[in-house]
Amino acid sequence: MGAAKTEEFTVKDNKLARYAKALAHPARIAILKILLKKNACICGDIVEILPLSQSTVSQHLKELKDAGLIKGDIEGARICYCIDRKEWETAKKYLNELMDSYHRPSNSCC
Repeated sequence: MGAAKTEEFTVKDNKLARYAKALAHPARIAILKILLKKNACICGDIVEILPLSQSTVSQHLKELKDAGLIKGDIEGARICYCIDRKEWETAKKYLNELMDSYHRPSNSCC
């Protein structure tokens, strides 16, 4: 498989792609919904809610954190996760701009 060549694209397009990748799994959507509802959550709390193992939840949390959508604060041996508000607003803006940029031409072939 060839290189992704991400450097050939804008910073904004690369960020949008990271957000899309993070949102591309239903478990991550479920985790985000939990965090949005509770405002903060310990990984173990999420494991109790979802039908996933602790290691699987941790991997999904890592993907969300790598994309910047969430952040985590260490509290002893536990990590408390929450939505990263600034990055969330950026993701919302970029996703809305992409979706809003579609204007169906009147003589479209599709």
